[in-house]
Amino acid sequence: QVHLVESGGGLVQAGDSLRLSCVAAERPDRRAVLGWFRRAPGKEREMVASIRWSTGGISYLDSVKGRFTISKDNAMNSVFLQMNDLKPEDTARYYCASARAGTNWSSPDTDWGQGTQVTVSS
Repeated sequence: QVHLVESGGGLVQAGDSLRLSCVAAERPDRRAVLGWFRRAPGKEREMVASIRWSTGGISYLDSVKGRFTISKDNAMNSVFLQMNDLKPEDTARYYCASARAGTNWSSPDTDWGQGTQVTVSS
């Protein structure tokens, strides 16, 4: 199990930027995928971006492509989400997660952080 801690959320205006950080208490498994998810009130959880720990392979939710960038720092056991041109619809609690590649994110083996709130005002 990997203990994950997110930070960097806040209240911003539309068009502003935020950078979320996720630090793992120990080095993720080389087969791990690290992901950023978000859940807005009354909506389903959705995956915003993911990155493979060993290869750096990346995927994004269509609605954030061109605005959000996921990156990692292996030496710091950290994953980041740079969010630019934020929109009110990006308002949600953002969670960091770690899972073995090829497994379902809903698996009980997936590790989750406690989340960080992002609120974007119009």
